Amino acid sequence: MFDSSRPRGRRRFDDDEPHDLKFRGARRQAVAEPDQPDEGDRWSTWEAAEHGPDPIPEWVVTEHAAVDDELGILKTGKEADVHLVRRGVPGTDRSVLLAVKRYRDADHRLFHRDAGYLEGRRVRRSREMRAMENRTSFGRQVIAGQWAAAEFAALSRLWHIGRTMGGIHVPYPVQLLGTELMLEFLGDDDGRAAPRLAQARPDPDALLDLWRQAVEALTVLARCGLAHGDLSPYNILVHDGRLVLIDLPQIVDVIANPQGRDFLARDVRVVAAWFASRGLPAELADPEPLITTLLAEANLR
Repeated sequence: MFDSSRPRGRRRFDDDEPHDLKFRGARRQAVAEPDQPDEGDRWSTWEAAEHGPDPIPEWVVTEHAAVDDELGILKTGKEADVHLVRRGVPGTDRSVLLAVKRYRDADHRLFHRDAGYLEGRRVRRSREMRAMENRTSFGRQVIAGQWAAAEFAALSRLWHIGRTMGGIHVPYPVQLLGTELMLEFLGDDDGRAAPRLAQARPDPDALLDLWRQAVEALTVLARCGLAHGDLSPYNILVHDGRLVLIDLPQIVDVIANPQGRDFLARDVRVVAAWFASRGLPAELADPEPLITTLLAEANLR
């Protein structure tokens, strides 16, 4: 049976060749290509990329004539920067804002506690495994490809689950090319991104609703055998009253990773602490009962 949650397209991350090396080559070729669009910064990269899960939303611009315009940086981080890009078809009203996450090159990347997250992930060849363990330049490139592929796969899976079963929301993953992820932009038409949970000052009723949504999302992750791995009020958006999880390159398989229990528990404690600081009653914000429930959901009891 076809799995509609599985990303599609021409390219997939291949452990035998670092994904960002493929992308660098593609970028060099694009720079040398004389056929540049009359409008926009570059032609759309849709055709060369791996695509998000079916059904592809109608707002995704897939036309061959589409171009991309760079509008600025939304966020900078240790591992990657997030840019705002408008993809549209010149001369028409077909256009959409996208959040484009670009991992830094191997010489400037600082992965956050990457050793623990990488446990349970493997590549096929011993050369790549040794390079990853030794954090050589090549090894860091392989790691970058793993982060990008893991985040894209996780977003694809969780978007499909959220669409069909509910309980969790993530941005739609539009495409993956090398270590560049194009994602649904959550914000307004002027390019103002949705606020992070850390910025929210909800009243008691809204706070209770947001907590309910957080528990639902954590429960869905646990049932899938996953933990966000670095969940905090800074990588949860509040968009139209709905919690949306972002920043999932370090997503953890709680069964395969020996530290899976610890990652799951930390996610709960960090989020519960924020809700407690905003006035959620102590009997609800106590993380320990929820951790026990989620471990059972993940069959780790």
